[in-house]
Amino acid sequence: MIHIFATEWQPLLQGFGQTLLCSIIALFFSLIIGTVFAIFEIMPNKIMRVIGNVYVEIFRNIPLLVITMFFFVVIPMYVVKISGFAAGTIGLTIYTSAFIAETVRAGIQSVDDGQMEGAQSNGLTFWQAMRHIILPQAFKIVIPPLGNQFINLVKNSSVLAFVAGFDLMYQGNMIANDTLQTMSTFFAVGVLYLIITMPLSYYMRHLEKKLAA
Repeated sequence: MIHIFATEWQPLLQGFGQTLLCSIIALFFSLIIGTVFAIFEIMPNKIMRVIGNVYVEIFRNIPLLVITMFFFVVIPMYVVKISGFAAGTIGLTIYTSAFIAETVRAGIQSVDDGQMEGAQSNGLTFWQAMRHIILPQAFKIVIPPLGNQFINLVKNSSVLAFVAGFDLMYQGNMIANDTLQTMSTFFAVGVLYLIITMPLSYYMRHLEKKLAA
């Protein structure tokens, strides 16, 4: 493994950078999109609830690779050409956002109904109450499952390897094919994934303890 790091550090570093960038982009946008659709799912308006439920049920039950290949193959054929990195990041964002939506929805529904009623009786709109009162409490409740979703997102970023996204897994496959040192190569790749996921895991635990205090 040390030999692989010493001789193949450039492609590994490139793959590490691509995986990290994809993960950050997908994490940011999936959290926003997931939160929006979580709110849709619990809105008084029936049409909005249906839209939220349909989005979640569709993208939560379609494999990540299928969603990614749709953006990698179908979209360039009929709409606009996009890179493998973009296709993988978009697919990962949409897929993860569906799971985040369900997590956040559960957090919102665990907040006492009186919180919303009290906020609206004091003149706040639904969205103002959601932003300032409900969501802060909901996120505090769902920190542990959200942390799991974020870690899964990083690991799922390996889908970029199937669409020439030049991520860690893609580079690992190329190095293993060139050097025939499969075990050492994927041990090295695994260590690099741990470098991303372990700090994230410890930070989420720290955040959970801090908010619980």
